Amino acid sequence: MQEHNEYIEVGRRVLVPFGKQKVITGIIFSIHQTPPKEYEAKYILDILDSQAIVLSSQLKLFEWVANYYLCTEGEVLKAALPSGLKLSSESIIQLNPDIEITDITLTEKEGYIVNALKQEDTLDYQQVSQLLGVKNVYKIIRSLANRHIILILEKINEKYKPKLVKKIRLSRQYTTEESLNQLFEALGKKQKQIDVLLNYLKLCKLEVNDKGILKTVLQKENISKSSLLTLVKNNVFEEFEVPISRLESYVQEDKNIKLSEEQTQAKEKIIASFEAEKTALLHGITGSGKTAIYISLIQEVISSGQTVLLMLPEIALTTQIVKRLRVHFGSKMAVYHSRFSDNERVEVWQGIVENKFDVIVGVRSSIFLPFSQLGLIIVDEEHDSSYKQYDPNPRYNARDTALVLGQMHHAKVLLGSATPSTESYFLSKIQNKWSYIPLMQRYGNAVLPKIELTKTHYFGKGNQYSKVLLSHIQNRLDKSEQIILFQNRRGYSPFLMCNHCQHIPKCVRCSVSLTYHQYHQELRCHYCGYKQDVPRKCSSCGSHEVHTVGQGTEKIEDDIKLRFPEAKISRMDLDTTRKKHSYEEIIQDFEEQKVNVLVGTQMVTKGLDFDNVSLVGVLGVDHMLFHPDFRSRERTFQLLTQVSGRAGRKEKAGKVIIQTNDPKLSLFSMVIKHDFNSFYQTELTERKTFHYPPFFRIIRLTVKNKDKGIGAYSAQQLAKELKKVYPERFVLGPEEPLIGKIRNYYLNEILLKIRRNDARTVSYKKAIKQSIEKVKKIKKLASSQIVIDVDPM
Repeated sequence: MQEHNEYIEVGRRVLVPFGKQKVITGIIFSIHQTPPKEYEAKYILDILDSQAIVLSSQLKLFEWVANYYLCTEGEVLKAALPSGLKLSSESIIQLNPDIEITDITLTEKEGYIVNALKQEDTLDYQQVSQLLGVKNVYKIIRSLANRHIILILEKINEKYKPKLVKKIRLSRQYTTEESLNQLFEALGKKQKQIDVLLNYLKLCKLEVNDKGILKTVLQKENISKSSLLTLVKNNVFEEFEVPISRLESYVQEDKNIKLSEEQTQAKEKIIASFEAEKTALLHGITGSGKTAIYISLIQEVISSGQTVLLMLPEIALTTQIVKRLRVHFGSKMAVYHSRFSDNERVEVWQGIVENKFDVIVGVRSSIFLPFSQLGLIIVDEEHDSSYKQYDPNPRYNARDTALVLGQMHHAKVLLGSATPSTESYFLSKIQNKWSYIPLMQRYGNAVLPKIELTKTHYFGKGNQYSKVLLSHIQNRLDKSEQIILFQNRRGYSPFLMCNHCQHIPKCVRCSVSLTYHQYHQELRCHYCGYKQDVPRKCSSCGSHEVHTVGQGTEKIEDDIKLRFPEAKISRMDLDTTRKKHSYEEIIQDFEEQKVNVLVGTQMVTKGLDFDNVSLVGVLGVDHMLFHPDFRSRERTFQLLTQVSGRAGRKEKAGKVIIQTNDPKLSLFSMVIKHDFNSFYQTELTERKTFHYPPFFRIIRLTVKNKDKGIGAYSAQQLAKELKKVYPERFVLGPEEPLIGKIRNYYLNEILLKIRRNDARTVSYKKAIKQSIEKVKKIKKLASSQIVIDVDPM
């Protein structure tokens, strides 16, 4: 509509009609004068912002993500915007003012609705349901709407609401000494009201009365709440609300970072690479002090008036690092991750738009924040698979996207890791496209831990603890030192099995066994969330001899408690960290040595720094190593190196015990010797031979269908179309993956390989979309869903 024209601006949110009833949030992407020819465009309903909340540079990034990862810009926008900035709509009803109801015959329930609407302007569906005492009210409402008795409208709910606090101040008529004296005389013998007034004057001087004081602060002064209420009613006090930030306020302690000689040299090399306009890879072993280098670089960048984005792979990592950073940057630093409420994330977003923050620490989604003065991007633990979005679209890699964001803002990019990804090592150390900066000495007097391999011993019912590990645990407990035990499986046991017929309970929706969780006494699917009670007998043969097989973190916690009753044990996995502050509480207890043994999954392997940990035990390494994935060796090497690095980070010598069924494997020898070069050379040789990254790019297409036959046929037809465009030897499949059914959908996968820097990459990606469209046009195959994953991890 023309009244909106002067407010139109790229990056502002608008309300857009979608279909007959729905209303959605849109972002103005571009402004032009050419209406679409294929359909009649609708007018926008309203403009929601007084200024752009999405910058043109962000829209440019969204467009790149959509093109590279083969998804829509709308899907990128949905992932990028905090939920609090997206409006929702719900249906409401009101009487039609243009119709006379007296002559219309109504049923009893219709009459109830009409009479209620005469009292209330509008009703939503839930209110109608409560009024009539029935759940399904759609048929009744549709009948009234079809006869034009009521109108069905959309009520728009703005999700973000500022946090308000109540304050108290004296009414302006009492802000002089003369008027105050008259007030005290008027109150006479009303001592409780006089006490309220005196306490207020003690807390707030007349010259700053307009600002008032928090109502809660005044109430803490042991005053009569009813007397305060009376004074407000009599207009002696005014009660008003003011918006405040949900983000905690911190005091900056101006602590200078002191770098060692090795750290200083590494920093100088990083700065030199930035001057040469190169991305830098900091390969710093565990405990080498990468964070101190980050802080020193951040201080230099923000002193020039620019902002810094520090990315971390997981929320668990933010706890300790944020504590260190707060000392240096105080409230000029913002944290952005999914454990924040929607409103908190909106306030961070708006704070960045208003340039309130110098440093932003965030996880994967922070790459989409509205940066305008970005000077440096640091991607810590750059190898970590958590930077990859798996589901839903966009299936982007935040590390790779950070490189593009850096180019768009002419910002410097620093990648850091103790175990760089094979691709990053190749681009920096082998091809010299990036600068490679090694930091191979631990900070201070710390030395790398000694790593020992031990054969796994079985003690019946899946208990797997070597005598060497148990002996070392007891030894460390006797010395009041701390221990980390790593097992990359949560739950009590991977599955239950019948002794008689070997039946294993499986998920009804996925082709996987159900994991036993003892604490909740349930079997649970870790893919779709399906749950069932623990069976008292085998559902196949009726036998009561059903036992657990293998061990997860829950069982290890239970076993260690039984074997070492004097030890205080805690567990850190997905099940124990669902609450907002769970990570902080577990880590703080371990830091303060309230806990002797920390049992955990991958969360305990990354970036955590504990002074008193002298022993790390690794259980169940073999199932990681022999997973059918070309990255399994790399992931195992990285995990073992990372978790080993949690031991002996200060003066105390560290020890790592790795349990395995095959100690002679060459990979373990490389881990023990901390031989990075041999590992990467071996890995790169194999990758080149079999056409895998970094020499080739991979695109995985997953065809999903609830009908197994239709799904398989769809995948065959898609592969047939792709082979018309791609070199046939670089189209692998279709094949059923290791887990062939998830959430009632049968899966088939096609793997496409594209030579790195192939000039035809763009046309190949275009061919994928065209091939999918051709297959979807076949009526029989239209029900198949096809998921595109570019650069799968």
